[in-house]
Amino acid sequence: MDFADDPAAAEFRAGLRSWLSEHLAEYAHGTGYESAEAVERTHKWHKALAQAGYVAVSLPAEYGGRGLPDSYEGIVNQELAAAEAPPSPPIGHIAHAVVDFASDELKTRVLPGLLGCTQVWCQGFSEPGAGSDLASLTTTATADGDRFVVNGQKIWTSGAMWSRWCLLMARTEPDLPRHRGISMLVVDMESSGVDRREITLASGSREFAEVFFDNVSVPAANLVGERGQGWQIAMHMLAYERGPADMGWVGRLGQVIATAREAVSSGQLTADEALRQRLAAAAVDVEVLQWHVARSLANRGPGSRSEAGSVDKLLTIRIEQNLYHVVNDLAAASFVVGPPTTFANYLWSRAQSIYGGTQQIQRQIVAQRILGLPRD
Repeated sequence: MDFADDPAAAEFRAGLRSWLSEHLAEYAHGTGYESAEAVERTHKWHKALAQAGYVAVSLPAEYGGRGLPDSYEGIVNQELAAAEAPPSPPIGHIAHAVVDFASDELKTRVLPGLLGCTQVWCQGFSEPGAGSDLASLTTTATADGDRFVVNGQKIWTSGAMWSRWCLLMARTEPDLPRHRGISMLVVDMESSGVDRREITLASGSREFAEVFFDNVSVPAANLVGERGQGWQIAMHMLAYERGPADMGWVGRLGQVIATAREAVSSGQLTADEALRQRLAAAAVDVEVLQWHVARSLANRGPGSRSEAGSVDKLLTIRIEQNLYHVVNDLAAASFVVGPPTTFANYLWSRAQSIYGGTQQIQRQIVAQRILGLPRD
């Protein structure tokens, strides 16, 4: 399989590199989720990317995208990683849910703010008792005339503290089997009855929150798709959550490898033969992961569900955690007391086993959907 850029992709990549060389310095430092100032700079970076036309490039042009293949999303993430730029906004999967299922009126109302990054969105899926087993969620949306009344709680909601809108999974049909009774709603986070409470991680990040909904009124016009279609939409979103984003993640692991190699070569860090071999093996693993993700992306049809993404996720967990173990052994005490981002990245790598679908869930997908093994 040939992964080389065709002329159009090469031109797109060159244009992005040129834009980054001109604009990145203004936004390269101080982004993140550790403080209000860092969050503000992150949002400015996202707006700059959107204004330049590098956000959600695979969406149709009539909705604010560029109508390009999914592989171009991968190019964006690759080049941002190579330039050591802050990541792009994680909105592609939300945008595709709205574009592919929402009414024309709802699209017209919310897509400009979403794709222009002028209004922040979050995804209200996980609950205290419904993380890995998401279909057991208990948040309800009860139909009441021309509105739904939402009650319940979400947790580990990225960006909820500063989001204007939430794409929410809630149970609208309590008498139906659990997968069929779930619907998807767009909720205004400034509505009466929405209570957001910040969660601070061990790394210092303030990206996550728990959100409580107490008799929150949501217009029926904010229903995405049909009632009871929420689970189908959530599965559709998975096709866009992995793949392009993984290309950027692999690129950032490559930067860790390059930095470690340079530190060893220059004598800044000391490594015996065994540790050098472990670093070399980690570098090979990252290279293999890059090509595996590229193949998964190339084999995926438009809007198709990609179970290969679960293989990519499992590989990423193992490879990233192993890499940071090697870096930890290389850097010794300076790993903890050195630059805060280094240790924060290590802590984040440990969370890879849980967020975005646990290892157990990913293995179930591989076993049942790829290998065809029985559920029991």
